[in-house]
Amino acid sequence: MIYENDQTLNSDTSEPEGDVYVFPASFGQQRLWFLNQLEPSSPFYNISRIVRLSGRLQTELLQQALTTMVERHEVLRTRFATENGNLVQVIAPEADVRLATIDLSGVHDDEKEATAQRLAKQEVETPFDLARGPLLRAQLIRLDVEQHLLLLTMHHIISDGWSSGILLRELTSLYQGFVDGRPASLPELPIQYADFAEWQRELLQGEFLEKQIAYWRKHLEGAPAVIELPTDQPRPQVQTFRGARQTALLSGGLSRQLEELSRSQGVTLFMTLLAAFQVLLHRYSGVEDIVVGSPIANRNRSELEGLIGFFVNILVLRTDCSGNPTFSELLRRVREVGLEAYAHQDVPFDKLVEELKPERSLSYSPLFQVAFALQKGLESTLNLPGLKLSWMEVDRGSSKFDLALFVSETADGLSCLLEYDTDLFQDTTIRRMLGHFENLLQSIVSNPDQRIGKLPMLTPAELSEVIAMSRGGELVENHRTCLHELFQRQVEKNPENVALVYEEAQLNYRELNQRANQVAHYLRRVGVGAETLVGICLERSLEMVIGLLGILKAGAAYVPLDPTYPDERLRLIVEESGISVVLTEQRVRDIFPQDAVRSISLDADWTDVARESTENPEPNTVPGNLAYVIYTSGSTGKPKGSMIPHEGICNRLLWMQDAYHLTESDRVLQKTPFTFDVSVWEFFWPLITGARLVMAKPGSHGDSRYLVETIKQQEITTIHFVPSMLAAFLEDGGVSECRSLKRVICSGEALTYELKERFRKRLPTELHNLYGPTEASVDVTYWHCGSEMDRPVVPIGRPIANTQIYVLDKELQPVPVGVAGELYIGGVGLARGYLQRADLTAERFLPDPFGEKGARIYRTGDLARYLADGNVEYLGRTDHQVKLRGFRIELGEIESALNEHPAVQQAVFVAREESTGSKRLVAYVVPDQRGAGPISRLLNFEAAGQLDGL
Repeated sequence: MIYENDQTLNSDTSEPEGDVYVFPASFGQQRLWFLNQLEPSSPFYNISRIVRLSGRLQTELLQQALTTMVERHEVLRTRFATENGNLVQVIAPEADVRLATIDLSGVHDDEKEATAQRLAKQEVETPFDLARGPLLRAQLIRLDVEQHLLLLTMHHIISDGWSSGILLRELTSLYQGFVDGRPASLPELPIQYADFAEWQRELLQGEFLEKQIAYWRKHLEGAPAVIELPTDQPRPQVQTFRGARQTALLSGGLSRQLEELSRSQGVTLFMTLLAAFQVLLHRYSGVEDIVVGSPIANRNRSELEGLIGFFVNILVLRTDCSGNPTFSELLRRVREVGLEAYAHQDVPFDKLVEELKPERSLSYSPLFQVAFALQKGLESTLNLPGLKLSWMEVDRGSSKFDLALFVSETADGLSCLLEYDTDLFQDTTIRRMLGHFENLLQSIVSNPDQRIGKLPMLTPAELSEVIAMSRGGELVENHRTCLHELFQRQVEKNPENVALVYEEAQLNYRELNQRANQVAHYLRRVGVGAETLVGICLERSLEMVIGLLGILKAGAAYVPLDPTYPDERLRLIVEESGISVVLTEQRVRDIFPQDAVRSISLDADWTDVARESTENPEPNTVPGNLAYVIYTSGSTGKPKGSMIPHEGICNRLLWMQDAYHLTESDRVLQKTPFTFDVSVWEFFWPLITGARLVMAKPGSHGDSRYLVETIKQQEITTIHFVPSMLAAFLEDGGVSECRSLKRVICSGEALTYELKERFRKRLPTELHNLYGPTEASVDVTYWHCGSEMDRPVVPIGRPIANTQIYVLDKELQPVPVGVAGELYIGGVGLARGYLQRADLTAERFLPDPFGEKGARIYRTGDLARYLADGNVEYLGRTDHQVKLRGFRIELGEIESALNEHPAVQQAVFVAREESTGSKRLVAYVVPDQRGAGPISRLLNFEAAGQLDGL
C-alpha cells in the first residue's frame, strides 16, 4: 500500500462557519489558485465537456439531475478564500447551479452549427472567479426540438479528467432515474474531496515526506532543465500557452500487436507506448536523457474512485537511452522507472517542485516540457430513454506543454492526439511527427530486439524524398577539366583585357599567362611535375597570382604558406607535406631549411625565371590530379592538409559561374588570406570568366575604411565577407557610396538574420550565403538572401551541382525533415583526403551509403537540418571546433601549444561570444608552480603565437 501507518480517510473534519464549511485546500488547488492570482482573467484551466443530445429532452429533469449532482459533491459547491495567509475551501451548504438555455432553433440551418460552435468556444473561454464561485457552469444550446448541446464547464481546481467522466456518468444515471420516476439511487459517498485535502496535508510531512522526496531528488538529480527538441520557431521568453492539436488513428492490427508485445515483454501497454514515445524524442533531439511528465489519476484508494475533485498528479519519468539499447532493453528500463515512480506517487507535483527548487523560467515548465498519457476513450455514444448522447470536442487553441501525446484506447484502435505549442511548432511538423511515431511503432512490433538508433522512422517514400532533396543538379559544362586550362581559354578569348590589378600595377590576360608560363617552365626544369607539391610563401601581390598559375601550369599542386605565420608552423607544414620547392620572396626565403627545400624567389630570381619560354607548357595533368593542398587547424595540435583535385574545384567554379554569371565588366576583390579556401574562388573565378581580379594590399581584409575606398576607386562588383567582418563593414559611413557592388558573398561563419536585415537596409545589392569546408572544394551549399522565409533564419541553402548534402544520425541514417543531424557531404568536390594522414582520412571520409560503389562522404562535424522547403539550416558544431573571423580553429591545437609552456599545468581554450555578437578566444590556465618564470610570460610565448596564423 502507498499509505503508511494504516492511516484512514474520514469525513468528520469540517468546521462550520456561519452557513458555510471551511477546509484547507489541497496542494494542487493551492498551485492553481496561485496561477489564477497571476492571471485572474485566464480561462486556461477551464475543463469542459460538450455532449450532443439527440432526441426528446426533458429539460426540467436535466436541471433536477444537475442540482442533485451538485448537492451530492461538495466540491461543486466550493469557492476559495484566504485565512491567515492560508488558502481554504469554502463550501456552500446548498446547490446553486442553473442550466442556462440558448435557443438557436430560429437560426438558419446553414449557420446553426457554426453559431453553436462559436458559442461553445466562448463559454469554454469564459474565466471563473475562484473567490465568488460557482465553479461549475451548465449551458444548454437548443438547435431544434430534438437536437441540443449540453456544455459542462468546471475550473480545474475542483475537477480533473477522471472527474469529468464521473460527472457525466452520474448525471445520465440521475436523469434516467427521474425519467423513470425513480428517486436518485446512487450509492452514498463515503467521503468528500475536502476530507482528502486535509488528509493529504496530514500525510505529507515528517519522515514520510522526506522518504518520498529523497527518491525524487535522486531520480531527477542532474536531469536536463529543458528538452531541446528541434522547433520551427525560437522559444519565446514568456510561454503563451497557445496551442493546437492533431490526431492519428493507429490501425486495429497495429494496436493488437502492441498489446501482444506488451504481454510478451511483461509490461503494460502504457510502458510500451511511453518507451516508443521516448525513442521518438531521443531520435528527434539527439539527447539520451529523456524526461517526460505523465498524469496519473492518483486515486489509489477505493474511497476516492467515485469522487469529483482535483486528484490528478503528474509523475516525472526519466529514461536513460544511452548505449543505443535494443527496444526490449529500453522497455526494461522504462518498467523499472515506472514501478519506482508509482511507489512514490503521493508527492503532488506542485509539492515536488517546491521541494526540489529546479531552475525556473517563464519560457518553459519546470522539470519537464513533454507529457504522455494513455487513457480509456469515452464511449462514442450513450443511449438514454428517448435520447442518444455523443461527445463533441472544441479546440481551445491552447497547450500546457511543448508537446503532449494522449493515446486513447477505442474500439477502432489506438487514437493518438498530439497537442503542441504553436509558438514552437508548425502543423506540418506535428503531422510528420505523428507519422514517425506510427512508423516507429510498426518497426518495434516487427523487431523489438532492434537497437533504438536503428529503428526506421521514415517510410520508404519519405526516405526517397529526403535522399532526392540531398542531391544537387548537374552542370551544363563538363567539370572534368583542369583549373589552368579554364584560365587559358580566357587568354585565347580576351588576351588584351585587363586580368589582374594590384595598386598601380596591372597585367592583361596575355601578360599574366606568359609570366605564369615562365614560372611553370622554370619549375619543370627543377623537377616539378604532376602531383608535386610546391609551397608558395608570398604576400598578396601580382607575383602571388603569377606563382599560383605557374605552379598549376607546371602540373603541380600549390600549398599556401602565409609569411606572417610563426616560422615553426611554416616549417612544420613543409616537413609534414614533403615540400621540396617553395616559391617565395627574398625577405622570407631563409625561413626554410636550404638543405631540404629549394626556395625560388620571384623577386631576386626573376632574371633566371624570365629566360624561360612564354608559351603554354605541354599538358601533363588530368582532372583527378591535385590542384592545391590547404592546411587547417588540427584537434591534436597538428595541422592537417586537405588535398583538392582539379575536377573538384573546377566543378565549384563552373557552378558559381552558372549561378551568378560573372562578365568581362565585373571586378572581383581578392582580400582573403590565401591560406583560407575562399581565396581560391576569389583568385580563379574572375580569371576563368574574363573578369578583372583586383588584389587588396596585404593585411587589409579587416580594414573597412580601406575596403570602402578600394570598392569605390576600382569599381568592385563582387566581394566576399565573413559575417563578423561584414558587420564591421556595414558600420562604415561610406558604405552607401559603394554603388558599384552587384553581389556580396558571405561564408566562413553563421550569417545571422539580424545581420542579413541590416545589410538589406544599408546596401541595395544581392547578398548570398554560402557554406562549405576546406575538405569539399570551398562551398557546397548556397542561398540567396533575397528569398522569403517563414521564420527569422538564414539557411545555408541547397547543394550545388554534382554535390550531395546528407543530414544523418549516429547510425548514418537520414533524419526527418526538421530534425537535427550531422551534415555529410558527397560528390565530385570532395578532397582526396588529408595529406600523410591515412588514419584521419579513414575517420572523416566514409563510404557513401546512398551512392555508387566507391563513392565517399565527408563527415563535417557540423549540425544541420533540412527545412520543409528543401533548404538546409546550419545549427552549430558537434565538437570543440570554432569559427573566428572566418578561420576554422581547433581549440585542441591551441591548447596543445599552450600546454607545452613550463609554467602551465593545464590550459583550456574557449570561444566566448561577446554581447556585440563577436567572438574572441579566451584561455583558462592552471599554473604549474614548478614552472620557470611568471605566468604573464605566456603572452609572449611563441608557440601560442600560432593564433596569429589562425
